[in-house]
Amino acid sequence: MRAKRTAAAFGALVAAGALLAGCSGKVGESGGNDAKKLVLIPGVADEPFYISMQCGAQEEAVKLGYKLDTQAPTQFDAGAQTPVLSGVVAGKPGAVLIAPTHATAMANPIKQARDAGIKIIEVDTALDDTSIALSSIASDNNKGGRLAAQTLAKLVGNKGPVLVINTKAGTSTTDARARGFEEALHEYAEMSSLGVQYNNNDAAQATALVTATLAAHPDLAGIFATNLSSAEGAATGLRNANKLGQVKLVGFDASPKQVEDLKAGTVQALIAQDPAGIGAKGVDQAAAALEGKPVTRTIQTDMVAITKADMDANQKYFYKRRC
Repeated sequence: MRAKRTAAAFGALVAAGALLAGCSGKVGESGGNDAKKLVLIPGVADEPFYISMQCGAQEEAVKLGYKLDTQAPTQFDAGAQTPVLSGVVAGKPGAVLIAPTHATAMANPIKQARDAGIKIIEVDTALDDTSIALSSIASDNNKGGRLAAQTLAKLVGNKGPVLVINTKAGTSTTDARARGFEEALHEYAEMSSLGVQYNNNDAAQATALVTATLAAHPDLAGIFATNLSSAEGAATGLRNANKLGQVKLVGFDASPKQVEDLKAGTVQALIAQDPAGIGAKGVDQAAAALEGKPVTRTIQTDMVAITKADMDANQKYFYKRRC
């Protein structure tokens, strides 16, 4: 009987030790999850920026010996991204690299993933709540907005009214771009801001905004479009008003369609990011977290302004349609 009790006690100690080890976050462990499995959840599917990010993340994951899966929502929307995240959590990966589609609406779903023992790494966009993710890797979007203002100022001769067309309010990256642009605009005494207007990530709405702005301000000198849908819609609005090239348009990102528009003169400049670098750095930080190594809380990557004159020299910044 005593031997049985001793064996039972020893078994209980072993079980308790295993439980504590599982919760301790030791190297290679992630709360019972698969510590070699990473999942990338971009903002939306079939977007060249996020495809380029996936390419960089996949290459780095292979290099470091991790498995990377990508699950993307069909719309850039918290309501579409939340069920994708829930399905990923059920698969118990070691870490999730995610581009939150809303700075506050995605906080609770991502917190639930973290509480399930998953390491959270933010890529491209970020939550307002900085206590949830271990690391955030993104372009310095405020700096990108300032670069857009400086670029547009040169294009319009440092004078005239300009408009910012943004996507959805509450998107951390594009909001930072708009703020940076507005801040830098104060440096140009003969330029004025017509404010920031939102197109709800809908090109048709951006077209309508440009049409209405031109009606009220026929002297409009330039437009800064903070993302792809904003730039495409703005270009259509200018085309409809026979103002293409006359009203200078600066877009953000360098997807194949945007590069074509730059070459054709539909837009006069692009502010390009390094999405592949963001993806690779995201994998690096996820691996560090899973292996018990130091993690960098905030990493910002640079951007470059590209015009038609120098686009050949900057091809490395063009985004991909496939890896």
